[in-house]
Amino acid sequence: MERIIFHIDVNSAFLSWTAVKMIKDDPGALDLRLVPSVVGGDIRTRHGIVTAKSIPAKKYGIQTAEPITSALAKCPRLMVVSSDFATYREYSHAFIEILLEYSQLMQQASIDEAFLDVTELSDMDVMQHLRDELGADFLLQDYYNKTDTDEAGLKEAFPLNIANAIRLEIRFKLGFTVNVGVSTNKLLAKMASDFTKPDRTHTLFMREVKKKMWPLDIGDLFGCGKKTADRLRSIGLKKIGDAATYDVELLKSQLGERTGEYIHLSANGYGSDTVHPESRDAKSYSNETTTRSDITSGNFDTDMPPIVRYLSDKVSGRLKRDNVYGGTISVQVKTSEFKRFSRQMKLMDSTNDADVIYENAMLLLGNLLTGENGLFEDDIHIRLVGVGVDNLDDGSFRQGTLFDWVNNGQKELKKEKLQKEKEDKLDIMEKKLRDKFGDGVIKRGM
Repeated sequence: MERIIFHIDVNSAFLSWTAVKMIKDDPGALDLRLVPSVVGGDIRTRHGIVTAKSIPAKKYGIQTAEPITSALAKCPRLMVVSSDFATYREYSHAFIEILLEYSQLMQQASIDEAFLDVTELSDMDVMQHLRDELGADFLLQDYYNKTDTDEAGLKEAFPLNIANAIRLEIRFKLGFTVNVGVSTNKLLAKMASDFTKPDRTHTLFMREVKKKMWPLDIGDLFGCGKKTADRLRSIGLKKIGDAATYDVELLKSQLGERTGEYIHLSANGYGSDTVHPESRDAKSYSNETTTRSDITSGNFDTDMPPIVRYLSDKVSGRLKRDNVYGGTISVQVKTSEFKRFSRQMKLMDSTNDADVIYENAMLLLGNLLTGENGLFEDDIHIRLVGVGVDNLDDGSFRQGTLFDWVNNGQKELKKEKLQKEKEDKLDIMEKKLRDKFGDGVIKRGM
């Protein structure tokens, strides 16, 4: 199955994050993103270089890494602000946390960009997540109008609605915008996110490579450095399409084996579709979902168990995947008035078993909702349910349970059976050899 890969890139990250902070501190402050402005250097000393620029500044030909003096010469009214790395770290962290709510298959490429594998996502779940997080049924029509695609009818379907939902949530929650590139591999997703900015979703599927990517300058090909681009131009390959259709052996003779092959493959749209999540020690594992209809005292017994079973299986699967166990089970609910309530309990023995998680989660929810002074006494309706496990360990201190003893016993019996079958086969082989060649023909090793 083809993967669906997003590349999410913050528009003018350092400048946008500085602008958001300035407006947060002073709502009447000028939005740096709307005027020619840059981050970097000191306008008083006229030292330093441009580390980020606004889109209006780009229209003056101002480039990242050029001296501040040069940028001011191009635009004397240019606004220059100093770097603020504490703010950058704060907003980068918030940006990444939102992406992780959509998929744990996230690979952070830099402080302001990341790849996200959304192949397994359900578009309906994502739409409900968006409504829950923003507290209203936001319409995405304006965002669909900012989607660039050749696929007829795809503007209201997976995966573009998910890409647009991510853009919308980041904009409403954090105050800055991102571009999302959508494709089946990381190379094309990265290329797509660099198309028209800001606040856009762009697709670049293999069927679109000739139309959208081949006409671009060879220097725009991801991974093609300045020296390589200059070398390609010197032999007449000025566009990505020129390199894509050029003989690969001639490319290798000009650029070397590895570089030549990379340029040929990438110019034709081939790249890795594997998103490598960061290796991080999780502090907890949880899953939550919005219910299709409100859970009330009247349908708790029929509607709640399947939801908790689904969530427990998901959490258990992730625990087992990472070979960890949890000693605390927790549940949380969100009411129709968007208020959250939670309960947790510590287990006698840590677990990653779905049945154990399910049974204890149901006990907690029963206490929270239907017990004495439970939420249902006030006719409260539940629209979101979550199940979590924390207090993690690697299982080395777990007490032996009856299940463990039985399971280990079965493994030992199976091992003994296989050993006996092996011995029997050796005995038969020995007998055949002795019958044919005599008793001294074979001796077993000690």
